[in-house]
Amino acid sequence: MTIEATYKKNMKVADLIAADNTLLSILHRLDIRLGFGEATIQEMCTRYDISTELFLEICNIYSFRHYKPQIEALGRKDIRNITAYLRASHKFYSEVCFPAIHESIHKFVKELDDISRRLIDKFYDDYDTEVTNHFRYEETIVFPYIEALQDGKREGYDEKYNIGKFEENHSNISEKLNDLKNIIIKYIPEEYSSALRFEILNDIYAVEADLRKHSLIENKLLIPLVEIMEKSNE
Repeated sequence: MTIEATYKKNMKVADLIAADNTLLSILHRLDIRLGFGEATIQEMCTRYDISTELFLEICNIYSFRHYKPQIEALGRKDIRNITAYLRASHKFYSEVCFPAIHESIHKFVKELDDISRRLIDKFYDDYDTEVTNHFRYEETIVFPYIEALQDGKREGYDEKYNIGKFEENHSNISEKLNDLKNIIIKYIPEEYSSALRFEILNDIYAVEADLRKHSLIENKLLIPLVEIMEKSNE
């Protein structure tokens, strides 16, 4: 599957959203405002000074399950836009997605017995801590390293540090949500609120899918592009 077989730069942005309304969150993270009229993807990207190729890559990754990212369509100039997008995604998860899940869980556990309440509270608190640490590492170590590399400055970094270190220790935080889903689906007695349970599960499935795409952008776009940059800087 290629960009030509999926979304194209001459496609209208309104048609893109009609094809997959979950892409509205992509526009939000890129600070693209609604009201773009009949503008095409290329026209919108030009207006917002966003790489059309990168925008298409992100949308294709989010919309098409078996899409294989095309780093050949991107270059060194796109790396800053990728890290900016990933930072915006961290903010989106931290300020929108996870608070919504936490609020639903808080309502739900009020109905539960003490053991079930402590189990879910502890699991979610542990997960929240892991996610926070994951994002903090990227924000304070990985992204600044990449930006320093782009600027030709590596002061403060071990000469042996490279993007491969990030790749080796890069955990998939979306997978950790499986245990929470299983607890809610399988092990909380059926007499407890179905409506709240469905609300929590819908939110979890949505953020889990988004986090998988987030990891794909890191693994299939960011890391390969930084590896190329590291080699060219040697």
